[in-house]
Amino acid sequence: MNTEKDLQNDGNSNSPFRGSGGRFHLDLSSKITLERTPERYYRSTDMLENLRQTRYEKLRTNIYADASEGAIAIAQQVAELIRNKEKEGKACVLGLSGGFSPLGVYDELVRMHREEDLSFAHVVVFNVSEFFPVFANDRHSNARLLRRNLLDKVDIKPEKFYTPDASVNRSNVNDFCRHYEELIEKYDGLDLVLVSVGMVGNIAYNEPGSQVSTLTRLMLLDNASQRDLKRYYSSISEVPASAITMGLSTLLNAKQLILLAWGENKSSILKDVIEGKTDDNVPASFLQLHKNAMAAIDLNAAQQLTRISHPWLVGTCEWNDMLIRRAIVWLCNETEKPILKLTNKDYNQHGLDELLALYGSAYNVNIKIFNDLQHTITGWPGGKPNADDTIRPERANPYPKRVIVFSPHPDDDVISMGGTFQRLVDQQHDVHIAYQTSGNIAVGDEEVVRYVSLMLNILDKYDSGNDAVREKYNSILRFLNNEKQAGDSDNADVLFFKAQIRREEARTACRFVGVKKENIHFLDLPFYETGKVQKGKLTDNDILKVMDLIDEVQPHQIFVAGDLADPHGTHKVCLDAALGAIHELKSKKWMKECRIWMYRGAWAEWEIDHIEMAVPISPEQLRRKRLSILKHQSQMESAPFLGNDERLFWQRAEDRNQATAKLYNKLGLASYEAIEAFVEYKIS
Repeated sequence: MNTEKDLQNDGNSNSPFRGSGGRFHLDLSSKITLERTPERYYRSTDMLENLRQTRYEKLRTNIYADASEGAIAIAQQVAELIRNKEKEGKACVLGLSGGFSPLGVYDELVRMHREEDLSFAHVVVFNVSEFFPVFANDRHSNARLLRRNLLDKVDIKPEKFYTPDASVNRSNVNDFCRHYEELIEKYDGLDLVLVSVGMVGNIAYNEPGSQVSTLTRLMLLDNASQRDLKRYYSSISEVPASAITMGLSTLLNAKQLILLAWGENKSSILKDVIEGKTDDNVPASFLQLHKNAMAAIDLNAAQQLTRISHPWLVGTCEWNDMLIRRAIVWLCNETEKPILKLTNKDYNQHGLDELLALYGSAYNVNIKIFNDLQHTITGWPGGKPNADDTIRPERANPYPKRVIVFSPHPDDDVISMGGTFQRLVDQQHDVHIAYQTSGNIAVGDEEVVRYVSLMLNILDKYDSGNDAVREKYNSILRFLNNEKQAGDSDNADVLFFKAQIRREEARTACRFVGVKKENIHFLDLPFYETGKVQKGKLTDNDILKVMDLIDEVQPHQIFVAGDLADPHGTHKVCLDAALGAIHELKSKKWMKECRIWMYRGAWAEWEIDHIEMAVPISPEQLRRKRLSILKHQSQMESAPFLGNDERLFWQRAEDRNQATAKLYNKLGLASYEAIEAFVEYKIS
């Protein structure tokens, strides 16, 4: 299911795409998983088959095609509860949480209020958790998020929203928590609670080690949770150290509880929550004990559940080349054998006898998968000219090709596909690089201070009488050194400098690789340019910018970032912008000859069963890739928003590329220093 939005006038009357159908697709990335997961694996209509598929799951789980579909379904459940309680003349008592996961539900509830007369006049809302100390104007406050995204847009009575506020301090926090529990009891408990799961398995802010008997209390955030939260803050020093949170007992006493989780980055912890044992190291796993709890997740978040990742373990499969490859790679890991050494006995003992029935013997399956993997490997990512391309990932012709590499931030190109990028240039293709966002908020203040101080020195030497420019530079230094407080947003001048720093680093890296100056494009997509960690939503204006560039270049190849595990979400939005533009242009004659390749590497790597093009990197090429990444000096140790991976980006990239090469070798293929991997996006 795709989210669509009516075309809006962006004031760009010169765009050739004005009025092209009037609707742009804004969420095509959510279909990528659908194309390889049969619907019956996650939405079986047969009771017995459903029982077989979910036999490893200890928490009732509904899997939706995408987050949009899931949010709408959950919003409908909440709305039905509100209406039923209203008919009974009773208050509907909800426990609502902040964070990213519930936002789609809140958007749909607001729509239902406006368009379907859903009233919140008899609704009571308790904030599930809040950072402590509580600051009245904290932009990260869960209460503020709830008000901004739901409560201020519906007809709930303001006094029916209960939340910790700035009056709660160290001296009275325990009294507040006791009173909070008493208020919940006064309303005869919580009718429904919406929560999400943290990356360490926390539910609300019940951290690992929390006991099932806990009530509302002040909770210290552990290091893992603080690292996870760091992506929303400029530095770790700004991350809250504690939070007031409903305890596990409070949550489990709710009449109904729904756990929301969307996206690939939640898939690993969800396997522990849903299929693992109840364990205080994974507090969300205690939801298995609730008689009316469920998890609502999308296919990306469900990737590691057994029925999605290893369906042959729970029933019959709809075998295709990708699933067979996944099964064989898994079998190699289970048996610790390379592909060509697998035997009939190995297949039979590990539940893969269906493949023997389909192919006659282990030998036939082994040869097929070995050859499939072998044919993904190429040193010519743009196609080898004048060569037989029957079994190559890319076409030999045309040569040279026009290529666009879309990079969400001004360094993702070299981090994720720096070796392939270099090969495309060295092999004489006409390579364009399109930086989709400025990346300005990911530059530390000290970088601006250093550059502005340098420019002041240059001004004194060559243009000492230019007082207006000197005052501008000094005003920037005053803002950064004296006026800016922790948590403050940058002003327009500082954002401009930070964007220019990243542009020049990108240009430097492109010169190092050999890209022509005129082939470097900075799109500055509007959704990103808020100057804050919180970005805007993707709109038609973003897609139009991408469409204009693609139409100008008319490429034979497009590379886009498929990093759906990006914890900040920017990569997904940039992917949606690119895919939305490609979808609009697909009827163009030249577009029918264009292939789209998705890369990863900044946050995760493609699993081997998905890889369709593997580009080997020699030790010398890996060194050049590292040097191209190091041109982005502002993104080294002191950069904000490095995430909870302590390695620098060049280290992450090398480790992932080398791990992919080792996996190919472990399966019995040639040994390479490193490999960059790609998956083709098929235009539907």
